[in-house]
Amino acid sequence: MKPKVTKTLNIVAVLFIVIAGAYFVMKMRSGGKRAASFVSLTYKWGVGDTLQNSYDSKTGDYQFIDQRDQLIKEKFKIRTNNVIFLHSKINEQELLNIPDTVANPQANLKDPKVLRYEFKFVYDDTTKNVIFLTNYDKDPVIRNRAIGLQKVVQQIVAEAEERFARK
Repeated sequence: MKPKVTKTLNIVAVLFIVIAGAYFVMKMRSGGKRAASFVSLTYKWGVGDTLQNSYDSKTGDYQFIDQRDQLIKEKFKIRTNNVIFLHSKINEQELLNIPDTVANPQANLKDPKVLRYEFKFVYDDTTKNVIFLTNYDKDPVIRNRAIGLQKVVQQIVAEAEERFARK
């Protein structure tokens, strides 16, 4: 290749890298949550007005109704690697870019027949609350993000509980 063409290609490559880097930095500042600023997670699920199944990462309190309708209480905390994994999935799939309430219009949020999930993510500077009713059917993208959020949070809690059970 000629020196002028090589020099031009090098300049274009450097410009591309700088622009791509600036884009990702701006994206992380604007929408992405950082694991370092994470304070706590509260996760509740169930039907009706009392959500008896819950996990609180700040206290480590975990309670759930088992198959025999008995309330089981345990205490364990999620680890730093769980928080990092959680935030990598949240940012990668933009799981917190959903409305605070993911429910059909005019829906009863405390319907005794509809499974409901509630999430509360507390960060140093902000809090994100999400309520997700599983019968939501208006926007498939939002529904899929809400389902993804529920699955990743459930995975984190299940892994921490499994680690606790092995002790």
